[in-house]
Amino acid sequence: MDYTIMKYRTRNPAAQPGEARKHGCGQAPDGGENERVAEPWMIDELAHAGPEHLDPAFIAGYDRKQGYPEPDEDLAVFEANGLDTTSAVVDIGAGTGQFALAAARQFGHVTAVDVSPAMVAVLRRKAETEGLANLACVQAGFLSYTREGPPADGVYTRHALHQLPDFWKALALHRIAGVLRPGGILRLRDLIYDFRPGDADQVFRGWLEHAAENPAEGYTADDYAEHIRTEFSTFRWLLEPMLARAGFEIVTAEFRGRLYGAYTCVKSGG
Repeated sequence: MDYTIMKYRTRNPAAQPGEARKHGCGQAPDGGENERVAEPWMIDELAHAGPEHLDPAFIAGYDRKQGYPEPDEDLAVFEANGLDTTSAVVDIGAGTGQFALAAARQFGHVTAVDVSPAMVAVLRRKAETEGLANLACVQAGFLSYTREGPPADGVYTRHALHQLPDFWKALALHRIAGVLRPGGILRLRDLIYDFRPGDADQVFRGWLEHAAENPAEGYTADDYAEHIRTEFSTFRWLLEPMLARAGFEIVTAEFRGRLYGAYTCVKSGG
């Protein structure tokens, strides 16, 4: 892997917040698209996301493979923590917009961030079809998204942080905290290991046994095995100190199957 490539910066720093509403998903309230610049120590986030996220056939079936996750519970968490029609929310790792589209119907402004240009293109088309002028799309990642202007009220991310090794997760959480106002809400969903290292064989065997058989309908045992081998899901007892170091207070932490975690966190200082 070439480690000399990817940081992003704002291409159009003169863009104003009002332009996002005028241009819809083609512009971001914090300066529009992000572009790559050379940094000798920065990783290639798109390479970590995997080549399938550039494959039109994979993207076409992405929502179905994900099981069309309902955003209602996550929207309710933000609402319960005070977000409303005046609030700004950032969705990092937005994919094809299952959450971002719904959030744009409920909150004042949503910025959908994804490192894959193909995912961003799909999301743009969806936003334009629905006429969501308050939804901005930005091609960037956890380590490269830059926000100018007022901080966000909420950040959402689902099943994306595991694409980064732990060192980079810690940096990503620090950057997320920088995007949020004090008292802002982070809603984090991911594949997170809620077990001791000695339980890995038992937990993973059960996970693979209950995998989908048809890859078009869900994740198969081969998919899960590849995830374990090649992606960077981490232990709960490693992630939670990272959240604390980044300046977050964990309000709730819920786990399903010792593998899927959902966190609601508040940025300190509110």
